[in-house]
Amino acid sequence: MKRALITGITGQDGSYLAELLLEKGYEVHGIVRRSSTESFERISHLANKIHLHQADLLDQLSIIEVMKLSNPDEVYNLAAQSFVPTSWKQPVLTSEFTAIGVTRMLEAIRLLGPDRIRFYQASSSEMFGKVQEVPQRESTPFYPRSPYGVAKVYGHWITVNYRESYNMFCCSGILFNHESERRGKEFVTRKVTDGVARIKLGMSSELRLGNLDAKRDWGFAGCYTRAMFLMLQQDKPDDYVVATGETHTVRRLVELAFGAVGLDWQKYVKIDPALVRPAEVDLLIGDPAKAKRILGWKPEVSFEQLVERMVKADLARLQGQPVPDFKARGI
Repeated sequence: MKRALITGITGQDGSYLAELLLEKGYEVHGIVRRSSTESFERISHLANKIHLHQADLLDQLSIIEVMKLSNPDEVYNLAAQSFVPTSWKQPVLTSEFTAIGVTRMLEAIRLLGPDRIRFYQASSSEMFGKVQEVPQRESTPFYPRSPYGVAKVYGHWITVNYRESYNMFCCSGILFNHESERRGKEFVTRKVTDGVARIKLGMSSELRLGNLDAKRDWGFAGCYTRAMFLMLQQDKPDDYVVATGETHTVRRLVELAFGAVGLDWQKYVKIDPALVRPAEVDLLIGDPAKAKRILGWKPEVSFEQLVERMVKADLARLQGQPVPDFKARGI
């Protein structure tokens, strides 16, 4: 039985990845931070199937101890301070988690099993920022536009550096925006679908948003965790863009979400200048050709299907009904 260690296992991606690895017959271990308000909502259905360990990306020794205890064959580093607006308010903390935290993970592997342990780093389309070409691919130069994006660039390149310096099996997945009903409400997709559901149910009268013209390449998170898994099953480590190859504006997201409940979005959406980023990323669209060619990966859920499902999930949640849930598809 293979063993996998996931940082960020309580997050959206971590929960889908844990499900997938369990389906593949893995023994799954996860790192969680000690907190007085621990939240395991996304993995509560896996409680008796996974092994959780307390550690922190800010604490090198705790990472080493968990690595020794879990003895993994594969390590998936998904943990980060991942909310872009917060990275301007807490840039140093974002750097510690999202940048230096990657080095601490790599150092633990270098000390304990550089020839055996395979490592996945969650890179981000935010690294492209002020895009230098359209669409963005693995060779596109990075131009990050937020402290989060800058920290992710560091995490990406330190992963490449350890791969080349120590001949370690290290991969980075440059993932474009990926969403689901498990997404946190601080992210714009879930903020929109939750807001639409509240307005439909008479629990709210407006939805405040920032830049409606920002364009993103949005896919379903369950599909994207399959790509993570596939990267660590290859003969050689490499980096891959994971995306749909389509881009949509926030305005289109809003139109679809309100349309799913039969409402006119223009009657409810208010533009709030306070929600506009100091430095905006205007356009992101990825070229997943390499992932399709080498990994045999492709997205399986359309943007329209994703938005409709998220709205239905939020309506059910707010009415106290069971939440319909996407399941990661087989490979």
